[in-house]
Amino acid sequence: MNLKTPDEIKRMREAGLLLWQTHELIRSLLAPGITTFELNREAENFIYAHNAVPLFKGVPGKVPFPAGVCASLNEEVVHGIPSERKLQNGDIISIDIGVKLGGWCADAAVTCPVGTPVDEKDLHLLKVTEECLRMDITLLPQKSKWSKVVKHSYKYVRDAGFSVIDELAGHAIGTQLWESPQVPNFIPAPAADFKLRPGLVIAIEPMIAAGSRTMKLLDDGWTYVTKDGSRSAHFEHTVALTEHGTVVLTCGPNGEGWAV
Repeated sequence: MNLKTPDEIKRMREAGLLLWQTHELIRSLLAPGITTFELNREAENFIYAHNAVPLFKGVPGKVPFPAGVCASLNEEVVHGIPSERKLQNGDIISIDIGVKLGGWCADAAVTCPVGTPVDEKDLHLLKVTEECLRMDITLLPQKSKWSKVVKHSYKYVRDAGFSVIDELAGHAIGTQLWESPQVPNFIPAPAADFKLRPGLVIAIEPMIAAGSRTMKLLDDGWTYVTKDGSRSAHFEHTVALTEHGTVVLTCGPNGEGWAV
């Protein structure tokens, strides 16, 4: 575990603020008829214009990930590749973006409804997933280990009738996008649990399905979808634990944003 100094957390906040601005740009463009390719183009141009790097672009895989934005629609859980597919009324879209600015990384995701009408069950799914992230952020400075935090949000999801996707997890973050430890959305085994100490910076990212938690990987080698075709949601912030409590590094300049 690579704990961060207050100065390093301050520099990560600069990356996080740029990432929040990028998300705000994308949210302003979300409307029926726009393509996920267009959303990605605008995000990449904005990130490059601010002397930062879109972290997801070029990540090795079956093929290098071709975009700076993961745009996952409806039953797509994560890693959706931007394309010429147009958004439609009633879609839900998860936008996941990572940036690196001045050598420091930030990672955040949000799921948004598109147009009208949006199914009430879908809106409830978004509300529950966002609340999971809010619960984790709130409890972080109050508990001694991650397992003592996540058990509350895990139970909340199950009580709501939804499923925690447990094959994917959050992660620590710093000069690299993915650092140790992993941050699961379920109660980890003792060997995988970790202590919560000042200087810890993690990307917390609950991923919740309306139906079964089982996923499958599409032939593109990147996009995970729910196996039963049910819709899913994804909310994420980069969060620092300090001597004074939790600091959300990917919110707006006045603390605004989802789950805060």
